[in-house]
Amino acid sequence: MNKPRVRVQAGAVAFPNAAAQAQSRPTMRYLRDTGSAVLGSRWTAMPDSRQDIRWAWDRAAALAADFIHNSGRLKGAVDQVKADTVGTELKLNAQPDVTALGWSDEERSVWKRLVEKEWRQWSWNPAECDLRGKLTIPQIVDVSLNHFVAFGEACGALEYMPAGMRQRYNVRSGLKVCATSPVNLVRDTMEFEGLFQGVIHDANGRPQAYRLRTRRDGMMETRDYSARDRFGSALFYHVFDPKDPDDVRGISELAPVMKTWAMSEKLDDATLQTAVLQTIFAATLSSPEPSAAAFEAIETLREVTVDGQPIGMELIGDFCGALGARLDRARESKVAISDSQVNHLGPGEELEFKTASTPGGQYLPFSMHLQRIMARCIGVTFSAFTLDHSRATYSSVRMENASIWPVVLRRRERIAAPICQSIYEAWLTESVIEGRIPFEGGVAAFMANRDKATWAEWVGPPPPTADDLKSAKAATERLGNRTSTLAIESAAVGYDPQDIAAMRQSDIELYEGYGMENPYMPIDAAMSRPVTEPAPESEPVDG
Repeated sequence: MNKPRVRVQAGAVAFPNAAAQAQSRPTMRYLRDTGSAVLGSRWTAMPDSRQDIRWAWDRAAALAADFIHNSGRLKGAVDQVKADTVGTELKLNAQPDVTALGWSDEERSVWKRLVEKEWRQWSWNPAECDLRGKLTIPQIVDVSLNHFVAFGEACGALEYMPAGMRQRYNVRSGLKVCATSPVNLVRDTMEFEGLFQGVIHDANGRPQAYRLRTRRDGMMETRDYSARDRFGSALFYHVFDPKDPDDVRGISELAPVMKTWAMSEKLDDATLQTAVLQTIFAATLSSPEPSAAAFEAIETLREVTVDGQPIGMELIGDFCGALGARLDRARESKVAISDSQVNHLGPGEELEFKTASTPGGQYLPFSMHLQRIMARCIGVTFSAFTLDHSRATYSSVRMENASIWPVVLRRRERIAAPICQSIYEAWLTESVIEGRIPFEGGVAAFMANRDKATWAEWVGPPPPTADDLKSAKAATERLGNRTSTLAIESAAVGYDPQDIAAMRQSDIELYEGYGMENPYMPIDAAMSRPVTEPAPESEPVDG
């Protein structure tokens, strides 16, 4: 039995009644857009931190330097960063771990005090510590923090003067610090040679050298500085806050808020210019007299004719004569009140004084909003950034300091302290090798335990307090509850506990030498002590 053939034309559906299979389309669970497509209209590329920094470094550095140079507010913010981070200086608190050498606690304490004393004398002598003989170590750290805010990094070389040059400058130590601007660190990149933005890396990605381009004798000179010597000591320090593990350079701390700062400057300039213009043109003269457009219309009367006779010029003359007569009357009439003279205005004229309407009611809230954004990015409190304490309370100040102080400590430990530590390690190594600082066991013992012998902590200024009495009582409570130690509380206020103990011992010996009581004895104990009077001398008995 033959089955009927079904012919299907080209382009036709073989089974028109069959339901088409529904196609499932992927739907984003994250980044689901709104009806206004605010996300869809914002296209961006996949981030590559190292490449982003490389492309934006020059422009960001130039803008940041320009903003800081031309803004007292930003200059003050940079000074606040330095004051919060290092104060006058980061004080050395040497913590040598020499237990393996068999040192006693007394020997360790004596050596520690000697090292800290010698370091302070060396670091505050520009001729000894600076290659140019101009800056102290605290000043070098200040300059480095300037560079960190503006350029996102700080760098410098550690060089050694030979004996002949030391005699020329009459200095003892050969170690000299040569801080330089990150602008001198080239941005050249040749990845097949391991060079990326001026930093030469080995196969494992470790920095081997830094390429600097500086001006010498009127000509540009390119030189590679080794990162470390054959003993592992640093010859070049380069500190920055990495955003990604592959980063080799930093970028300006102001980069995220450059648009905000530009908007703030534009808002301030526009507001100031408007206020100045409104102040200059504050007086308005209202007059019913014709304006310039009216005078131009009057000129058209020249061609008016009546019965073939031109009368336009007569009309113009009459109008000008009437206007001139009114002005003459206003000029001749005046009223004198004591020493003041009040001129009469023309008939129908009124003089009105305007008050400036700029800035408006929205200026201050919006300006404060922009300043909060900038203060948060830089890492200072809003009150310190604006010097506006009008709405500050005790609780708000404490919370403000509590939120920003970890940022300050992090900046101290990540940026300022590594610079001091790298210089300190090189200085202590040279001092022991050249015999200026003794080390039990000699140079060989020091080199074998150099990492442990050069370990140190760097103490900065304490956090600001809204009420010193309450802060002191809190420290007393922690010590009384045995939840803290003298070392912790001393470091919290920016002092070395051993220095405090040594100073107190010196004060006690001084007071006892004058026959006085211990000045550090608690008041209650001093008041409860019985007062002993010396026994009267017995009179001699005549025999």
